[in-house]
Amino acid sequence: MATFLYKLGRLAFRRRWWMALIWVALFIGAGVAASTAPKPPADTFSMPGTESQKAFDLLDERFPETSADGATARVVVRAPEGEKISSAKNKATVEKLVDRLGKAEKVSKVDDPFKAGTVSKDGTTAYATVSYKVTGTELSDENKDALTETLEDTRKQGLTVEAGGDAVPTEQQMGGSAEMIGIAVSAVVLIITFASLIAAGMPILTALIGVGIGISSITALGSTLELSSTTSTLAMMIGLAVGIDYALFIVSRYRAERADGRTPEDAAGRAVGTAGSAVVFAGLTVVVALSGLAVVNIPILTKMGLAAAGTVVIAVFIALTLIPALLGFAPRRTLRRKDRKKPVGVPFNDPNAKPKLGTRWARFVLRRPLIVLVFAVVGLGVVAAPAAKLELGLPDEGTYAVDTTQRKAYDMLSDSFGKGFNGPLTVVVDKDKGAGAAAKDVAKTLKKFDGVVNVTPAAPNKADNAAIMTAVPSTGPSAAETEKLVKKIRSGLGDVEGKTGSEVLITGQTAMTIDFSQTLDDALIPYLALVVGLAFLLLMLVFRSILVPLKAALGFLLSVLAALGAVVAVFQQGHLADVFGVDQPGPIMSMMPIFMIGVVFGLAMDYEVFLVTRMREAYVHGERPGEAIVTGFTHGGRVVAAAAVIMISVFSGFIMEDDDMIKMMGFGLAAAVLFDAFVVRMAIVPAVLALLGKSAWWLPRWLNALLPNVDVEGEKLHKQLGDVNGGAAPYSDPERELQRVR
Repeated sequence: MATFLYKLGRLAFRRRWWMALIWVALFIGAGVAASTAPKPPADTFSMPGTESQKAFDLLDERFPETSADGATARVVVRAPEGEKISSAKNKATVEKLVDRLGKAEKVSKVDDPFKAGTVSKDGTTAYATVSYKVTGTELSDENKDALTETLEDTRKQGLTVEAGGDAVPTEQQMGGSAEMIGIAVSAVVLIITFASLIAAGMPILTALIGVGIGISSITALGSTLELSSTTSTLAMMIGLAVGIDYALFIVSRYRAERADGRTPEDAAGRAVGTAGSAVVFAGLTVVVALSGLAVVNIPILTKMGLAAAGTVVIAVFIALTLIPALLGFAPRRTLRRKDRKKPVGVPFNDPNAKPKLGTRWARFVLRRPLIVLVFAVVGLGVVAAPAAKLELGLPDEGTYAVDTTQRKAYDMLSDSFGKGFNGPLTVVVDKDKGAGAAAKDVAKTLKKFDGVVNVTPAAPNKADNAAIMTAVPSTGPSAAETEKLVKKIRSGLGDVEGKTGSEVLITGQTAMTIDFSQTLDDALIPYLALVVGLAFLLLMLVFRSILVPLKAALGFLLSVLAALGAVVAVFQQGHLADVFGVDQPGPIMSMMPIFMIGVVFGLAMDYEVFLVTRMREAYVHGERPGEAIVTGFTHGGRVVAAAAVIMISVFSGFIMEDDDMIKMMGFGLAAAVLFDAFVVRMAIVPAVLALLGKSAWWLPRWLNALLPNVDVEGEKLHKQLGDVNGGAAPYSDPERELQRVR
């Protein structure tokens, strides 16, 4: 592989104009295709095989007029202090509000609170449910603005009016300033790392091109492959991350080869042949992790994972072809200013220079490997301890910022009607004939469960083969007691089902949240086993070792557990909540562990492959195990640290967002990268390798014979170039190369 990539790198360097034009054409073509493509489908959320999804599908079939998947808005109104909402004046205002809401575009019906009985016992508060004919994503901004305008007009008449639901416009949106801050910090870190504006700009430029092509391709194929607008969320995040990392690795190796006296073309080829090989296998591990989301069996996660995997593949190809082409346009300007005047083909490494920080750190670890290992593992273990109390859930409007209308409506309902009104359970009774009568018996049984405070009268459909009712729990939608109640109801309706000959299904937002969390929880271990197992095999090919891949996988698990522990401590238990601006501690978002594993695993393997392949390369070329560790840190430590700081900056930008869920994602991913890069890869990895010595690179002979030799460290390449011991490159002609560069 190294030989093939070496030739590819030289070809891209020589044919730089063609290579650049190809990528520019792909970028423009993808953009044009995206701009002319049909509108992508609306977001759809389904969980095949769960009871809540089965009930949801049944509702869609038996109650088509209710638009089971349609958007809703729950408008909460409260009378001025000392007044009743049912007074003549206030009642007239509410009825006018209901009438105006019912006449709005795309609204199917509005429940009048005075007719539906949705007035609080103290008579101060009422709510009206607005049902739409289309989903929340299909509502236009004009539709949502019309709702907001109606609420504002009613407020002017003296009532407190707030609204929640997916028909209400949200103020917090992911992206924007957070991404710009991350890119700005990335630019600063790259400039400090490379001391060259050109070298610093290449990784950002190529990463943006790769993300642009990836996102545009997803948009262009949206209607064909049913990819919604949210499918690109993960692709943008991971594409930007690995795009910068991969380019950073190759540009860094190019500069190192130039420092060893290589000509620009030869240095570009060697950079792609060696660091490029690491990029290919790092990319493969990321693709495995993202594609593995299919095992969760949630269509939207599968599509997000595959779309992000496609963006990673694009990032790999750009790093292998566009980066050497760009190096061809500026072969000297990518070097530090003081190195640009050095003659081409003459090494300019200073053997008497002060050892780099990475070199000094590696030597420190070699002197005290056991102390470093114990301190790092114990430290991560302490941080990971809260993860044992992890509670999963989905965000609801109780986690919104306190100044949003959704949060205000949520709190008003909790105060006036009880916490359970924010998480009602939809009960569906399925029977070929006589569903209405059967539903009455089901309602009587439901009322006997501790934790159920109210059951609405059953409403059968026209064919009387299905009926629907609502059960209101006494606890909030994210409370552990509510989850226990749902499970108790599902397991305790067997007798009434047998008596009435019906099937009873529990659904609704709360039940779907519980099923979603359970689905992800059940899939977590298989997903981890698949991802870590396949990655172990890939890394065994790369490092020709059993213990090195095992150490890499265990280190990754430790860093993820530590990150989850930090997330639980802050966002679930409330420690340092004021520091990070967490308004409402509560359950951790169900998708958090899966997303963290997918994203961080990719970045962790990037750092592992780039750092340790350089050690493996030095070891294969004759250095002792300890010397190889120092060599790996000398050449790769600063680059890995820079890549990690960039990713921490990108993810930390989201901590400044108002929404707690966005904060959680940013905090968790930033913490995971921090722990993995600076504790696992920078401390645990060299400490373990130092303790293992030559045993770290041991591989049974029979297994060595079975495994194909992919030559990531470029041993065959160096033999072909005649510089196994560091000799000059036979393809370098300094005088001719100097004339061409000039």
